[in-house]
Amino acid sequence: MRYRLLRRRLTISAPRVTVRSALPWPLRWAAVAIVLGLCAAMTLWAFDLGKRIAGLDAGSREELQRLRAEVSQLREHNRLQHEKQEAAGSLRIAEQVAMDRLLEQLRQLEADNRSLREDLGFFEKLTPTGKPGNLTIRGLHAETLEGGGQLRWQVLAMQPMRNAPEFKGRLELLLAGTLNGAEWSSTSPAVIQPLQFRQYRRVQGVAALPPGAMVKTVTARLMDGTSLRAAQTFSLEP
Repeated sequence: MRYRLLRRRLTISAPRVTVRSALPWPLRWAAVAIVLGLCAAMTLWAFDLGKRIAGLDAGSREELQRLRAEVSQLREHNRLQHEKQEAAGSLRIAEQVAMDRLLEQLRQLEADNRSLREDLGFFEKLTPTGKPGNLTIRGLHAETLEGGGQLRWQVLAMQPMRNAPEFKGRLELLLAGTLNGAEWSSTSPAVIQPLQFRQYRRVQGVAALPPGAMVKTVTARLMDGTSLRAAQTFSLEP
C-alpha cells in the first residue's frame, strides 16, 4: 500500500496542483505600468542627452531663430510694398483729379476766349465807318438749320454817330433761292420785327421756310414807314 502511494506521488499519475500568486492583478498591472514609464523616461533622457552631446539641439534652435528672423523680414517687406502700392494708387487718383480739373479749366478758358473774340468782333463793328446820321446794317448772318425747314438769322443795326436820334422803325428779311428746283424769292418779308434803338441793336431769330425751299441769299432792310433806310444782303454757302 505504501509502495502504491509512493509510486503515485512520483509518477505522472500524481494529482494536479495549482500555484496561485500572492499579489492581486490590479497591483501587477500597476507595477508593469510603472516599469514601462521608467523605461520610456530613460529612453527620452538618453535621446536628449545624445542630441546635446552631438550638438544637434543648438543647431536646430539657431536654424529656427534664423527662419523666424527671415519670416519677420519678409512680413516687413510685404508691409512696405503694400504701403507703397497704396501710396502709388492714391497718387494716381490725385493726378487724375488734377488732370480733370486742368481739362475743365482749359475748356472754360477756350469758351471764354471764343466769347472774347466774338465780343471783340462785335465792338469792332461798332466803329463808325459811314457818314454821320446814316443807318447801317452790320453782322448780317444766316444759316439753314438741320432738316432744311428753318433759317437762323442775326442782324446788327447801327447809327455810327454820337447823340444819334432814336430810330423807330422795323426790320424786314427777304429770302431768295429755289423752291422745288425752280427759282424762288419771297413776295413778302419772311421776317417783320419792330426795331427801336439809338446807337446799336442786335437782333436774332428763326424763320420758317416753305417745304422744298433752299435759301441762297438773305436781304435785311431797315424801314422807316415806307422809306428804306438801310439794306444788306448775305449769301449762304452752297
